[in-house]
Amino acid sequence: MQYPINTSKKSKLNHIVRNPFLYIMAVPGLLFFLVFSYFPIYGIMIAFKDYNFAKGITGSDWVGFKNFDYFFTSGDFWTILRNTLVLNILFIFFTTAAAVLIALMFNEIRNKYFKRISQSLIFLPYFMSWIVIGMIVQSLFGGEEPMINNWLQNIGMEPVNWMFESKLWPYILTVIRVWQGAGYLSIIFLAAITGISEDLYEAARIDGASKLQIVMRITLPLLVPTIMIMTLLAVGKIFNGDFAMIYAIIGDNSSLYPTTDVIDTFVFRSMRQLHDFGMSSAVGLFQSVMGLVFVIAANWVTRRVSKESALF
Repeated sequence: MQYPINTSKKSKLNHIVRNPFLYIMAVPGLLFFLVFSYFPIYGIMIAFKDYNFAKGITGSDWVGFKNFDYFFTSGDFWTILRNTLVLNILFIFFTTAAAVLIALMFNEIRNKYFKRISQSLIFLPYFMSWIVIGMIVQSLFGGEEPMINNWLQNIGMEPVNWMFESKLWPYILTVIRVWQGAGYLSIIFLAAITGISEDLYEAARIDGASKLQIVMRITLPLLVPTIMIMTLLAVGKIFNGDFAMIYAIIGDNSSLYPTTDVIDTFVFRSMRQLHDFGMSSAVGLFQSVMGLVFVIAANWVTRRVSKESALF
C-alpha cells in the first residue's frame, strides 16, 4: 500500500533544490545565532551555581537563587532599575521621533547630490566609537574650564559644574544618543517610505492636498507598522543599559550615579570588586526574562490596537 507524499514537504525540498544559493547565503546568519545566541544558553546554569573555574559549569555547586540576592537586596537596586528604564525610554522615544522626522525630510529632498552628502554626514556618528564620543563629551563638559561654560559665559549665563549635576545628565545622554543613532534608524524609515505607492501621493495632489496634509494623512499612517516593529524590538532590550555609552561617558564618576548608573555598569563594577560570575549571570538572566516579558506585553497591546503592526 502506498501512502500519499506530503506535498508541502516535497515542495519545500524542491524549492531548496531549485534555489540552493539562497539557502547558502542564510548559513552565515544561522551560524551566528547558533554560536552567539543558542549555544550560550547552556551557561545559564552559572546563575544558579557557585561557579568555580576548576570545577567548571557542571561540577560547580548549586546555590539556587542565592546569586540573585546581592543584586535584589542591594540598597541601590531601585535606583539602578529606575535609571535603566528611564534612560532607555528616553532613548527609544526621542531617537525614534528624530529618525522619523529625518526620514520625512530626506524624502522631500530632490537634489540627489545634496541628499547623498546629507545622509552620509548624519549617518557618520553611528560608526564612531563610544570612546571617541566620550572624549568629545569630556572636552565639552569636563575639565576645569568646560567648552560649554565658555559659550554660556559669552551669552551672559552662569557656568555650570556639569560633572556634579547628576539631574542634567539624563537629558545630555539622550541628546548624545539621538545624535549618534537617529541617522542610522532614519535609513530604515526612509526605506519604508520609498515603498509607499506613488499613486497615493498622486491622487492626493490631484485632490489639492498640501505637502503637510500628504505627510499627515498618507506617509505617517503607512509608516506606523514599521515604527511599531522597531519600537517592539527596542523594548526587548529596555532592561539592558548601553554599557559602552554610559561607561565611556560617565566612567567612574560617582557624583553622576544617582541618575546614570544602570544595571550593566553596576554589574561591571561589582565584577571588578567581587569577581562573582554567578551574580553577573543572574543579573543577565533577570534582564533577559524581563525583556521577554516587556516584548510580550508590548506586542499584546499592539495587537489590540493594530494587528498588522504586531510582531506575532
